[in-house]
Amino acid sequence: MRRDTFLKSLAALAASTGLPLEALAAGSNLKMMIPANPGGGWDTTGRALGKALQEAGAAATVAYENKGGAAGALGLAQFVNASKGDPNAVMVMGAVMLGGIITGKPPVSLSQATPIARLTSEYNVFVLPADSPYKTMKDVVEQMKKDPGSIKWGGGSRGSTEHVAAAMIAREVGVDAAKINYVPFRGGGEAVAAILGGNVSIGGSGYSEFQTYIESGKMRAIGVTSDARLKGINVPTLKEQGINVVIGNWRGVYGAGGITPDQRKALTEMIVKATKSKSWAESLEKNGWTSALMAGPEFEKFVDDEFASLRAVMVKAGMI
Repeated sequence: MRRDTFLKSLAALAASTGLPLEALAAGSNLKMMIPANPGGGWDTTGRALGKALQEAGAAATVAYENKGGAAGALGLAQFVNASKGDPNAVMVMGAVMLGGIITGKPPVSLSQATPIARLTSEYNVFVLPADSPYKTMKDVVEQMKKDPGSIKWGGGSRGSTEHVAAAMIAREVGVDAAKINYVPFRGGGEAVAAILGGNVSIGGSGYSEFQTYIESGKMRAIGVTSDARLKGINVPTLKEQGINVVIGNWRGVYGAGGITPDQRKALTEMIVKATKSKSWAESLEKNGWTSALMAGPEFEKFVDDEFASLRAVMVKAGMI
C-alpha cells in the first residue's frame, strides 16, 4: 500500500474509532510555512521547532517552505489558500506579522488560520557596522535630530518590532517619526548583508540573528529594547541611555483554517510535546530565546490583545 493511501486510511480510522489524532501526525509529514526568507528569526524558529517535533516523536518528517514578503502577509495568504482543513499544516508567525497586517492591510487575516501556541519571546538589539562613523546610540540620535533622513534604519518588513522601535525612538527624542528613513527587508539574511555592507546606518533584529557578527567584531551592539540588560549580554538598554522605549518580540505557530477542534487539540499537544524536548531546550539557549509557551484560548486572546496594543503604539508613534 502506498504511504499516502495508508495515511488516508489511518485518518479515516481515527475519525471512526477515536484514535488520538496526534498518532496520525506522528506518522505523517508535517508541512511548515515559514513566511520569511531564509536566515531570519522565523526561519530559525521554524527549523528549530521542526527538529524538536521530530526528536520528540511528534512528527515523522517536516517539510519547510519559505515565502517572504510584506511582513509575512504573502506567506500567510499562501498558507490560508493552500492549507485549509489540513491538520498537518502549520505556520510560524509572531509580533512582526501583526504589525505588517496593521500597516499593510492585506486581503487575508489571521482569523482565517487557527491559533495554536506562542513559543518564544526576545527583545531587539540595534547594531552598527564595525566601521560606522557612529559609535553609540547617542551619536545616531544626534545625527537623526539634525537630519532625520540621513540615518537609514534597516530591519524587518514595515510594521516589524524593529520598525516600531525606531519610530518610538524618534518620537522619544523629539523627531517626527513619519520622517525616519526605514529600509525594510524580507528576511534576516538580507538585513545582515545590508548592515555589513554599510547600506544602512543602523540595523535592528533579535540578538540571535546578530550574535555571530557582534562576537566577531563585525557589528557593534549599541542598544537593546528590553527593560533591563539581558542575561549574559553586555548591551545597554535604551532606557539606560535616556530613551524610554521598551518593546518585545514574540513568535508562535498557527494551524490551517477549517480544522476541527480535535485536530487543533492534537496539533497543540504536538507543539507542547516538542517544546519539552532536549533539542528545543538547546535551541533556546543557543539563540538567546526566552521560553514563552502559551496555548489554547489563552493564546488566542493574547493575539487579539496584542493587535489592539500594537495598533495603539503605532498610532502614538506616528506610523499610522
